[in-house]
Amino acid sequence: MIAELGHAALWLATALAVLQMVAGGLGLRAGNEAIVALARPAAVVQAFLATLAFLLLLYAFAITDLSIKLVATNSHSMKPFIYKLTGTWGNHEGSMLLWVAVLALSGGLLAGLERRLPEKTMSATLSVQGFVALGFYTFLLISSNPFERLPLPAPEGSGLNPLLQDIGLAIHPPTLYIGYVGLSVAFSLCMGALITKQVTPDFAKVMRPWVLGAWVFLTFGITAGSYWAYYELGWGGWWFWDPVENASLMPWLAATALLHSVSVLAARDALRTWTIMLGVLAFSMSMLGTFLVRSGVITSVHAFAVDPERGSFILALLGLYIGGSLIIFAMRAGHIAEGKRFSATSREGALVFNNVMLSAILAIVLLGTLYPVFTEVFDVRVSVGPPYFNPAGAIFAIPMFVVMAVGPLLRWKDDKPQRIQFEMLLLAAIAITVIALVAFFGSYDILPLLGLAFAAALGVASLLPLRGRKLSRVPTATWGMVMAHFGVAVSLFGMASESAFTSEKLAAVSTGGQEEVAGWTIELQSVDPIAGPNWTAVEARIIATRADGDGVLLTPQARNFWAPSQATSESALLTTWDGQLYAVIGDQAGVDANGNPRWQLRVWWKPFVTFIWYGGLLIAFGGVLSIIGRLQVDLKRRSAAKRGKERRDDVEALGGNAAPEPAE
Repeated sequence: MIAELGHAALWLATALAVLQMVAGGLGLRAGNEAIVALARPAAVVQAFLATLAFLLLLYAFAITDLSIKLVATNSHSMKPFIYKLTGTWGNHEGSMLLWVAVLALSGGLLAGLERRLPEKTMSATLSVQGFVALGFYTFLLISSNPFERLPLPAPEGSGLNPLLQDIGLAIHPPTLYIGYVGLSVAFSLCMGALITKQVTPDFAKVMRPWVLGAWVFLTFGITAGSYWAYYELGWGGWWFWDPVENASLMPWLAATALLHSVSVLAARDALRTWTIMLGVLAFSMSMLGTFLVRSGVITSVHAFAVDPERGSFILALLGLYIGGSLIIFAMRAGHIAEGKRFSATSREGALVFNNVMLSAILAIVLLGTLYPVFTEVFDVRVSVGPPYFNPAGAIFAIPMFVVMAVGPLLRWKDDKPQRIQFEMLLLAAIAITVIALVAFFGSYDILPLLGLAFAAALGVASLLPLRGRKLSRVPTATWGMVMAHFGVAVSLFGMASESAFTSEKLAAVSTGGQEEVAGWTIELQSVDPIAGPNWTAVEARIIATRADGDGVLLTPQARNFWAPSQATSESALLTTWDGQLYAVIGDQAGVDANGNPRWQLRVWWKPFVTFIWYGGLLIAFGGVLSIIGRLQVDLKRRSAAKRGKERRDDVEALGGNAAPEPAE
């Protein structure tokens, strides 16, 4: 019954997506008011049906309904309940349904709440949103049906990938998908404004909250995913330039550029073409990331051979959405008014420069991610990793950080660099001082050294816009910008410190044996077998002591899951104010001279590594403050407009004779 209801809800939602697309499209012509009026309710009801379908699948996983193929292949009756729920989207079909549900819900909110856009632009936007949703519904129903039933219920489920049996699965994918879908709404708004030639500051003000919200969720999702992989995979790294990681980074880079561009359009009526182009690019990257990763194409080109139907469908959707939007952009871009001019030495000029740098970094990541896929088609395997991404990205990141430091200090429209000469000299002196101090105490690679220097300079630069202002009167949105930019400095400091100062110890240790790493004494007390709800493991008891401090117990594990059968490594972390001690237990490595077993033990000391994720949270929090600030401004404007309307009504009621209001 669950499968039938879920499947029916998807079909009905698909029909409503068609209605929304057609009704919204007819809104571009006069005389179709009755049909056009159906677009908004179609979007709202579609949101209800898509959400219902996802909730039904969630319930099927919660009760382990083994008559549904997706549940049987991705769950198990003995699995902890929280992982039964998160397993709903820990697979291709379920994750696609989550995407569709969030997409439909966003479209419903847009249709139900937004009244500021001209009606034609809104109709075109809803039509595009319906068209996007229709492609996803078709993909689900034809190639990735999450409610497919088995001829007979399975006696037991196959279980969820053990690497996904972590609370991170409850946080990372949903936040990323909300970010992706926010970009889909921004894309629909861009297309609607482009089609109706209404690329105006008012349009940008409507789109800005969607872009800000999407950017916040993407930032938080990437931060959470990085930390999840860091402690779960047991290899000690926080970013490996893996294709799955890159697939989430690329939309974030485009969204960051879009966020600054749409803010300039809303406030200064400039960068009109830039905003539309970046709106298309950001959604294109979110499409690429979601579809390619979940289809398996980006991680293994052989996914096409295993499932050519799904691969062909993915390519068709990519070509239809991305190619179609680029064609519309090429046809309409010439009709977009230029907007207000500005000089290169202005805040707008700085934003344009950094948008170009972000776009260049995006191109580098895109090329490095897709190149191995293309070469594997010709049976040539190529590995692209940090030796390519780090220096190639730094070429554009370094000038971006320089402009990011001074850009917020420039005036809008036009300015002279000489006006902020003192600030530029101060920031340069800070960077040079940091380089000299760090180089004096040791020999380090150039990129971590520059990272530390820019982190210090950016940290100070992010606070300079507050100089000379009464802090209680600083707008909330300005606090958001300061917080986000300071978060970039904090993350950069953590990245550079981890790269420059990390120490590692790999040894075979007997029970009672000790090892030293970066001032820490590591003593292996015991290694004991333990059992969990759906796994067995050996657990090491390690006492970590630093200088004259008290010992701290660490308990890394080497687990073996039985549904499905897989071995995993559970790291143990000890967090202090200045870094993290990271320990992993491996296999038994023979015996010592006394016949005691020796165990592979790997320990890292990572100075200030936690600042990477603290900075990510600060960046996301800065985005939240910006959203709150924009809402405050909108509420004040609406309140002022309401007071003005009430005053005009009073004047009319008194025949045009009203006492003037006292000046505020």
